[in-house]
Amino acid sequence: MTGSMAVRTRGLSRWYGWDNALVRAVDEVDLDVPAGQTLAIMGPSGCGKSTLLHLLGGLQRPTDGEVWLADRRIDTMSERALARLRRDTIGLVFQSFHLMDELTAVENVEMAALLAGWSPGRARRRALHLLDQVGLADRATHLPSALSGGQRQRVAIARALSNEPQVVLADEPTGNLDTAATLEVLRLFEELRTTGQTLVVVTHDARIAAVADRVISMRDGAFADDSLLTGTGTGTVYGGVR
Repeated sequence: MTGSMAVRTRGLSRWYGWDNALVRAVDEVDLDVPAGQTLAIMGPSGCGKSTLLHLLGGLQRPTDGEVWLADRRIDTMSERALARLRRDTIGLVFQSFHLMDELTAVENVEMAALLAGWSPGRARRRALHLLDQVGLADRATHLPSALSGGQRQRVAIARALSNEPQVVLADEPTGNLDTAATLEVLRLFEELRTTGQTLVVVTHDARIAAVADRVISMRDGAFADDSLLTGTGTGTVYGGVR
């Protein structure tokens, strides 16, 4: 794997069931995502895009194929090594937030940086900055139970960015947000480019796709279309294209 690729897969597959009930959630996908690229993966529900994202983050193991992330092959890693990689290298945004109910917004955000070894002062400053960026500076000391669904999602996005990960993987990050909050998140994602971070986002939101360098459409577990929008990446897709 070359150093310029933040994400690479070869023959990546994830199957469920067997025989006539076999479901090919991800079907022999080959993908290169250059460092610093913003990639949007779109497609109908059930097309495999969320499963693909989970495979890229090491949250699921592939049935077959290879996954490389930040120059390291992850599909053969131990669970302990994967946990370290996610802690130090990956920012994850989930549809269901996964915030810690007993921690305030700022404590939730700074947790990833603290686990990555940042000093408490540096982690707190980073957390407060990110909450300001997503329009929640005045909610820093609120518990998740005192926040709306859209506010919790913005806290989750800020948390994913708190340790300055090389790669951010986001599953429908604007799915619970109104228009104003979505625009704040889009501006934050735009800033990722200036720091060289790589963003892979699964989305139904055309506004996310509009700020991406590249958009891939999925259907039946494979790539149906791959569009390079700004010329910042390679646009390279091998096999698995239908």
